Amino acid sequence: VQLQAFGGGLVQAGGSLRLSCAASGRTFSSYNMGWFRQAPGKEREFVAAISRSGASTNYADHVKGRFTISRDNAKNTVYLQMNSLKPEDTAVYYCAAHSRLQVVVDARQYDYWGQGTQVTVSS
Repeated sequence: VQLQAFGGGLVQAGGSLRLSCAASGRTFSSYNMGWFRQAPGKEREFVAAISRSGASTNYADHVKGRFTISRDNAKNTVYLQMNSLKPEDTAVYYCAAHSRLQVVVDARQYDYWGQGTQVTVSS
């Protein structure tokens, strides 16, 4: 599956952005999806994940209550709605896919990655 993330940009603290990740190739609904981010000088970290059907989600503690992951299997797209953004949310955001049974948070278990989209939050 090929993934393309978009929707990043520059936003002021407290603002919102919605990231999208469009998938092509094999059946999108057969993949669990995740969002990760990487800030300059830091390791890539887990943000959110969603199961094939969308019934199960998982969030990193630092985004709970602010970010929402969702998917539309008819459109082969996964979304990340980001509200109440903080300067520390500044990073390149990546979407990823895997076909394991459970939703996972470990980046090493994801098989496919998009190219990333930059999110910059100004104070």
